Amino acid sequence: MEVVLAEKYGFCAGVRVADKLVRIAAAKGQTGAILGQVVHNESVEREMAALGFPTVHRLEEAREHAGRIVFSAHGVAPSVRAEAAALGLAAIDTTCKFVTDIHREIARSLDDGCFIAVLGQKGHREVIGYTKDLDPERYGIFYDIDEVKAFPWEAHPKVKIVFQTTLSAERFSEHVSDLRRRVPDLRIADTICYATKENQDALRVLCADPSIDAIVVIGGQHSKNTKELVKIAGETKPTIFVGTAVDLDPAAFAGMRKVGVTAGASTPDYDVEAVVERLRAVG
Repeated sequence: MEVVLAEKYGFCAGVRVADKLVRIAAAKGQTGAILGQVVHNESVEREMAALGFPTVHRLEEAREHAGRIVFSAHGVAPSVRAEAAALGLAAIDTTCKFVTDIHREIARSLDDGCFIAVLGQKGHREVIGYTKDLDPERYGIFYDIDEVKAFPWEAHPKVKIVFQTTLSAERFSEHVSDLRRRVPDLRIADTICYATKENQDALRVLCADPSIDAIVVIGGQHSKNTKELVKIAGETKPTIFVGTAVDLDPAAFAGMRKVGVTAGASTPDYDVEAVVERLRAVG
């Protein structure tokens, strides 16, 4: 069985920086805690814990880990940074530069009198970071098109759209079209991560190859950009979603001659290499 890797897959620049910053701290002998997964990948989470940086979900828990907290690549609201400082915690900030730019874009747009329409998931940590400190009257979070259609846009003549970075722009094309018809002054910030776009475009190339029998997508169970890849692949090919090589079932590939492989932006290279190696062994 032939295994074909997508031209673009795996770690984006922001994830690589976050991963590297924690490793640098560990190499200096530092320990601490990470507020939520540093990136949405279980393999990376286990590795960070082994380096002395386990995942916690409350700032107070960092007191038990050398009083040091890591802010993940997804970013946090300013109030979270202030709370950490008030608790006396030393902070390692691994927020993706792209996410930081979106925080600034939102602040500028609010100053300009815009209502902020965040196209994304209400419970996603990146979106929570953008909106936690905002006046609820100044923003809305929209994922399903029905939410857009039901919203009273007539009360908001000036709107700035920002996207959760890990989503597919195609998914929200109908949302944007509906807003164009209903908002007199609509402004759109291109905030979907370039790496997310590149991974999705490279996957579509694999899916367009008629000789490929199935697609394997590798990534974390909580990774939204990985789930977007699963959705894209599943529209045209049998698709298998795995976290690591141990999740592969050889029987699922019976009779297949060619398999495409991609990985989410939080997936480490060693997980991709292990999956490809096992697939080739199956073949």
